[in-house]
Amino acid sequence: MQPATTAPVISNSRPKFIISTLNSTVAFTLAYLLVNGLHQLATVLMAERLQVRGAWGLSRVTYSLADNEWWRTAVIAVYGVGPLVAAALGLVAYQWYWRRERAQRGLLKLLLLWVALHAINAGLGALFTDTFLRTGFYYVPSWLLGLGAAVSWVLAVVAGVAQVGAGWWASAAFLQAHDSRTVMRYTNRQRMVVSTIFVPWLAGTALLALAKAPDFSLVEGLHLASLGLLLVPMAIGCLDELFSSTVRSPRQTRVAWGLLALLGLGLLSWRLLLSPALPFGS
Repeated sequence: MQPATTAPVISNSRPKFIISTLNSTVAFTLAYLLVNGLHQLATVLMAERLQVRGAWGLSRVTYSLADNEWWRTAVIAVYGVGPLVAAALGLVAYQWYWRRERAQRGLLKLLLLWVALHAINAGLGALFTDTFLRTGFYYVPSWLLGLGAAVSWVLAVVAGVAQVGAGWWASAAFLQAHDSRTVMRYTNRQRMVVSTIFVPWLAGTALLALAKAPDFSLVEGLHLASLGLLLVPMAIGCLDELFSSTVRSPRQTRVAWGLLALLGLGLLSWRLLLSPALPFGS
C-alpha cells in the first residue's frame, strides 16, 4: 500500500516546490537589490559630502582619486558607511521579522529574512572577500587600526567564522519564514533546502549578472559567492531541525506576482539609472 500512496504526494507537491523556488528566488534578488542599493547610495552620498570624485555604475562604485589623494577619514568613512547602513537595515528587518511577521502568513517574512541575510553578508562576507582582494571594506580596519596585514587577515578569518556561525543560527528562523505544510514537511526537508536556499542563491546571482552585463564585476560576484559561508551552514541547520509547521492556517501556495513585478521594475530602473554610470564629487 505504501508505494500507491507515496507517488501522488510527490506528484502533487511538485507545483508547490516550483512556486516556492520561484518566490524564494524573487525574494532573494529583491532583497539583494534593496541592501546593495542602499549600501551603494550611502557610499556615494558620503563620497559626495567629502568631495571624493567617482562614478556609480551598474555593478560598482569607482573613484577617480589617486592613491596619494586619499586621507584617513575619507577612507574609513567612504568604505565603512555602506556596511554600517546595511547592518542597520538588516537589524531592523530581522527585528520586524522576528517580532511581528514570524507567526504571520505570507511572503513578507521571507523577504525580510533575506534582507537580514544579505545585510550580514554585506559586512562579514564583504570583509572576508575584500581582504583577499585587498579592496573595498578591507580598507576600513586596515586604516582604522593601522596594525599591518597580519591583523587584517586575522579579522578576515574571524569574519568568515562569524558568517558561518550566523548561518547556523539563522536556520530555525529560515524554516519559520515558510508557510506551506507540504514544503515544510520534514520528509521533504532536503528538497526544501535545495529549492528555497541553493536554487535561489544560484538563480538570483545569475539573474543579477545578466541584468548588469557586461559590467557585472568580479568583486560583486565574489560577494555573492561569499553567501555560501552563510547559506551552507544554514541549510545544514535546517536539515537538523525537526519541527515542520509554522502557522496554523497557511495561505495557498501561489506565485508572488506583486513581488515579481516589483523585482522587474527594480532591475529595469537600476539599468536605466546607472547605465551610463553617474558621476559624483566633481
